[in-house]
Amino acid sequence: MDISVKYDPKSVEEKRYHYWMKQNYFSSNPDDRIPYTIIMPPPNITGVLHIGHFLNNTIQDVLIRRARMKGYNVCWIPGTDHASIATEAKVVDQLKKQGLSKNFLGRKKFLDHVLEWYKKHKNIIFDQLKKLGCSCDWDRTQFTMNPILSKSVIKIFIDLYERGYIYRGYDVVNWDPEAKTTISDEEVIYKERIGKLYYLKYKIKGENNYTIVATTRPETIFGDTALCFHPDDARYYHLKGKYAKIPIINRYIPIIQDSYVDKNFGTGCLKITPAHDLYDKNIADKHKLDIIDIFNEDATLNEKALHYKGMDRFYVRKKIIEELNQLGAIENIEKCNHTIGFSERTFSVVEKKLSLQWFLKMKDMAIPAIEAVKNGNIKFYPKKFKKIYFQWMNKIRDWNISRQLWWGHRLPVFYYGKKTNDFVVAENLEEALKKAKYKTKNTCLSYDKIWQDTDVLDTWFSSWLLPLSVFNGIRYPHNHEICYYYPTEDIVTGSDILFFWVARMIMSGLFFQKKIPFKKVFFTGIIRDSKNKKISKSLNNSPNTIDLIKRFGADAVRMGLMSHTSAGKDFHFDEKICIQGRNFSNKIWNAFRLIQSWKIEENNKYIPEYYQIAVIWLKNRFYYVLEMFEKNFKKYKLDESLMILYKFIWYDYCSCFLEIIKPISVNKCIPKMVYLNTIKFFEKMLKLLHPYMPFLSEEIWNLIKKRKPKEALIISSWPKKKSYDYDILVSFEKVIKIISKIRNIRNKSNIPFKKSLVLFYVRKEEKKGYDSIILKLANLDKIVTVIKKPKNIPFFSFFLGSDQFFLSLDKEYHVSHIDIMNIEKKIQYFSNLLSIIRKNLSNDKYVNSVPNNLLLKEKKKESDTLIKISQFKEYLEYLKNNI
Repeated sequence: MDISVKYDPKSVEEKRYHYWMKQNYFSSNPDDRIPYTIIMPPPNITGVLHIGHFLNNTIQDVLIRRARMKGYNVCWIPGTDHASIATEAKVVDQLKKQGLSKNFLGRKKFLDHVLEWYKKHKNIIFDQLKKLGCSCDWDRTQFTMNPILSKSVIKIFIDLYERGYIYRGYDVVNWDPEAKTTISDEEVIYKERIGKLYYLKYKIKGENNYTIVATTRPETIFGDTALCFHPDDARYYHLKGKYAKIPIINRYIPIIQDSYVDKNFGTGCLKITPAHDLYDKNIADKHKLDIIDIFNEDATLNEKALHYKGMDRFYVRKKIIEELNQLGAIENIEKCNHTIGFSERTFSVVEKKLSLQWFLKMKDMAIPAIEAVKNGNIKFYPKKFKKIYFQWMNKIRDWNISRQLWWGHRLPVFYYGKKTNDFVVAENLEEALKKAKYKTKNTCLSYDKIWQDTDVLDTWFSSWLLPLSVFNGIRYPHNHEICYYYPTEDIVTGSDILFFWVARMIMSGLFFQKKIPFKKVFFTGIIRDSKNKKISKSLNNSPNTIDLIKRFGADAVRMGLMSHTSAGKDFHFDEKICIQGRNFSNKIWNAFRLIQSWKIEENNKYIPEYYQIAVIWLKNRFYYVLEMFEKNFKKYKLDESLMILYKFIWYDYCSCFLEIIKPISVNKCIPKMVYLNTIKFFEKMLKLLHPYMPFLSEEIWNLIKKRKPKEALIISSWPKKKSYDYDILVSFEKVIKIISKIRNIRNKSNIPFKKSLVLFYVRKEEKKGYDSIILKLANLDKIVTVIKKPKNIPFFSFFLGSDQFFLSLDKEYHVSHIDIMNIEKKIQYFSNLLSIIRKNLSNDKYVNSVPNNLLLKEKKKESDTLIKISQFKEYLEYLKNNI
């Protein structure tokens, strides 16, 4: 076994992943074990995975690998999401570069191009996940457009429609003029912008005076159907029941009252444009106003805009101000801050637009979903997201589920006439024709007289069903798999899709299966770049994830991410965290190489005391660390668990334990008992490390000794808790502090480690329990117990609690002129420092101006410096006498 070479993550990771796959360790089928199921939030097929995806999937893999070692029947279902809007936009853009358009190609050929895109990017995404080390059940890979999931989506739509939950109607929606589709509220990003507030004059009918209306969007006057003021606003009482004339159009509209109006905004008199503002639409419904839609699908103005027909909305704004100015209809223009909504997918400015869409009633579904989180059946990590969840759920609106796209689950709606209600909802054309014939009583209706809706369902309409549909629980609600694996255990996701996905999955699970879909939700923080922007595909600001793995290794990337993530907290990505991970990998690898270089001493009659103490301490320390690790892990403080383990491996095991037991003999022999315990706890350590750093841990596990496939680390048993003696840990911690103090004195005084020292320990009783450890690690000649400070011996002193220690050179120490010069330099340095301190303390202005606590610190610094000078002078005199 050659382990002398430097650790090479690339060769290890490829080999180990192939080994896991070949042995089928990731697969799951129902059996008599307790299931542990996670559904991967399916990444969009819009490109490669960014560093945020790596964080999310590393967390899932950590949970999965630990559960597998705990003996659960682990089932981690991977998949991808078809992402209707984003994917269609990507493919349209790609075709545009080739001089093609989706309308030119037609629906069928366009979808062929989308499928090619899907196949390419699905493979890229899965390859990234494998390189990261994700132990998914690849036999269960899902795609939100695959046949089983598609049939489930259609079945649910039909079921909800027939039960009265889905309806078709007009409402004001968010319209993306670039994608030419409606989008949800959660897909609109609002940003503050500096704009202009235009004060427009509306002439009062039959009078020679005006009322002034403030608006940021003068181009929408073509859709005005009323002016409105607050019922308590005395400024406008005289306008009650009157009419006003819209400039340019010269159409009269009523002046009404409604408590929705903010008296303090603008002039307090609001223009009502119901087709392009949700609140205006509510007022219009209440007062039975006309509703006039003035926009085309691409946000140009339609025929209602008269001579501005076909022009872009922002161009019209500029031109209409010129016309209004000429008409004398502008009272004033001033700058203002206002909020503008942008499409998350295309970045175009979103329009509020009246549109005929399909909606799903949500209020009844929300009630049990609120209760499930409130009563603790579903737990959020961190808890703070419960408040946000309740706020949204209590104000929930009907879900606009239709999208004006070609890529996605096509609406199972078939039309047979021109009237609004001339449609049926059916699984396919054949069923639709039967229903249409029955509904119309027209037995002569034929296939060529019936057509399917061109719209598709919102992407999230398939995603909200995933915990059910991946086990075919929609079509077969009581099948063996849904009964075994459902509800799932954890969902790991970003807080930005709490409403898109998490809340809706809770609603669908309780509505269709009468059970919660998962027990715990872990919200990852958002990874941000150096400019504090969220790392995302759309911003293209993620580091190249595969490049990170090539440079540092997957374990290093995983360890770096996990050590800096805390539930719900954002953090800034820096490559330094990967370097830290790589250094940790190398530390573990080199520790293993060191152990393997030792030889076992079979027939050792005498085992030095420090060996025995070290083994006892390591055993107690490990079980203490295991308890702390588990306690934090159960609270989903995965970063804290990792850091507990990191410190144990780096400091306790490598820097302390291995240093204590490291052979001092030339032949590098170590007692068999010590060696076996060294390996035993190294293996236990690898088990705790495996979920976080699977490749390195599995590699070393199999290098320690040859193992059969059933003995692989990935399926080994998790260490069991055992009792430990906490007093031993406290005592040993003090020993480490003593050693650290002595080493610091060596460094400051330039005393080489090879030169032995004598430690005088002022203690009441002769206790030598850990002296052998101190002697070895501090390289002392001896430890002398004294009742008080020894006389006539040069020393350096230090305290630990109430115990005092004096450190002295032994008699054989050879003094050089360099030693003397170094000590003289130190005396000079502290003398200069003392002069500065005393200069400050003698300055009345300084003494009277600084806070009392700083003055006390300065005085203590003076006292400490005097002690150091005295010690160094005594040490210098000793050196000169012994040169």
